[in-house]
Amino acid sequence: MKIKTLDISSKEPPSNINVKSIDENQTAALISITGEYPLTLYVNKVPLVTLMTMGQHPEALSVGYLVNQGLISSIDDISSITVDWETHSSIIVLSNKTNLEEQRLAERTITSGCGQGTMLGNLLDKTDEIELPETTHLSKSVLYKILHDIRQRETVYKTSGAVHGCALLEAEKIIYFIEDVGRHNAVDAIAGKMVMENIKGQNKYFYTTGRLTSEMVIKCAQMRIPVLISRSGVTHMGWKIAKDINLTMIGRAKGKHFLLFSGERRFLFDEAEYVES
Repeated sequence: MKIKTLDISSKEPPSNINVKSIDENQTAALISITGEYPLTLYVNKVPLVTLMTMGQHPEALSVGYLVNQGLISSIDDISSITVDWETHSSIIVLSNKTNLEEQRLAERTITSGCGQGTMLGNLLDKTDEIELPETTHLSKSVLYKILHDIRQRETVYKTSGAVHGCALLEAEKIIYFIEDVGRHNAVDAIAGKMVMENIKGQNKYFYTTGRLTSEMVIKCAQMRIPVLISRSGVTHMGWKIAKDINLTMIGRAKGKHFLLFSGERRFLFDEAEYVES
């Protein structure tokens, strides 16, 4: 089921802005920097949170944030979304107002995520209920292909830096690749697109440039994605939750190097040829 009303009433802000700079040799130049804009989510006229975002996928970010915070369970819970960049607001009307219990909004766990990482309600306590499929596998050769293809993409990071990137993949195919100033925004935007387009996570992989914290692991598990890959490191709580729910966690994945931390049964150490960029 699609959202009954989806309206973006003004043009999305630019992802890059050129500004003047002076380098160490006193040479002036125009440099591209990453756009960053506030977006306040209003749910049934109640201000919920203000996210600092690059602004490229506001509707998906809105949906994904609500899903990952446990405030909605499907797209059927949303009646309409109106994004207005003139007021920097995303106005969401829910079909069932009982989703906004004050207690659930009040129970927040502040996480280590940059860009206002929070987990609402008792999501941390619900990880025991998550079951991830054992039938999805990732081979060393496919992992190398994924890392190579992502490295070859034209990205905002290559132009101006200051962003994190996330990707949803099925085998070697990149379904979504989203960048934002905060890695949690990029994760939430992908979660939103999955919900809006009814894409299931059971046979998918998730890639992120950010570190694998407890919140990143929980969000991946909520999307029922059994394999999580990062070019960065892992935290103790992230590793512990990944072990407990049997999620395949791969960190420090860059070039031909990677570290497999959990979910070893899904990983296949085949003969893999590393492809230089």
